[in-house]
Amino acid sequence: MTTFGCFLACEEHEPAELVRQARLAEEAGFEALWISDHFHPWLDEQGHSSFVWSVIGALSQAVSLPVTTAATCPTVRIHPAIVAQAAATSQMLLNGRFRLGLGSGEALNEHITGAPWPPAAERLEMLEEAVEVIRALFGGRQITHRGRHFRVDTARLYTLPDAPPPVYLSGFGERAASLAGRIADGFMTVKPDPDLVQAFRGAGGHGKPMQAGLKACWGQDEGQAVKIAHRLSRSDWIDGEATQILPTPRHFEQIGRLVTEDAVRANVPCGPDPERHAAALRPYVEAGFDEIYINQIGEPDGFFEFYRDQVLPRLR
Repeated sequence: MTTFGCFLACEEHEPAELVRQARLAEEAGFEALWISDHFHPWLDEQGHSSFVWSVIGALSQAVSLPVTTAATCPTVRIHPAIVAQAAATSQMLLNGRFRLGLGSGEALNEHITGAPWPPAAERLEMLEEAVEVIRALFGGRQITHRGRHFRVDTARLYTLPDAPPPVYLSGFGERAASLAGRIADGFMTVKPDPDLVQAFRGAGGHGKPMQAGLKACWGQDEGQAVKIAHRLSRSDWIDGEATQILPTPRHFEQIGRLVTEDAVRANVPCGPDPERHAAALRPYVEAGFDEIYINQIGEPDGFFEFYRDQVLPRLR
């Protein structure tokens, strides 16, 4: 049976509000949480970008739901050894309900240390090596690593859970999906693309869990909901590789002017019609995703009851 979860957007809400939304999600019958990991928001209008590991600590004391980072980049901004420590602590606080979602990242968040932003092929190579480092540290022994991209000198994690968190990889192209199938415990994406599913399964992912996320904008007025989604989330529908290489929210604002309200309307379930929202979720169910996470754009109050009473029953 498909699990339906709530996607908490750190870029759009302050930390205490994210915790409140997590409580509302659990009360409404959502079964799991995704949470984003950014240094910057996509757009200045979103207005926030809190440190995800602090928020996860708060979530562990507020709800009993599983939590997945969607997704942490363990290569440039944060060294994989530090990610391993943060993930191990999160797994302990959540009593085994944490999943470490990793991805190759975007320049928007990773360029801030002044390190060069590598091309896509190198980023995937770095991601694979980072997973190797993280898994080694999860083993509890002291490690020294001299790889092509990372150095680790006599490091050991002392605070470790009984079982390490599973490692999921995010992928939006077939190469990344294949990497996830080969080295990860699960796959994450945002489109119900059968080619990505096949690439993941064909590379060794058959039988492993698959997660997906999508955005929605519930509201009493469809036209107003479209405007809210366009104002706060138009960057999601920028085509091509630009989202991986643009360095600041200002650049996303500039290129986002090419995204029209009609484009948002075509891609985001907006307004009060429950069938419109259910129809956006069905392709993910039909593609075989085990877990589907919905991110409400804008004001969350009302969204949780709407999905609990009118949308999710159509799919369950």
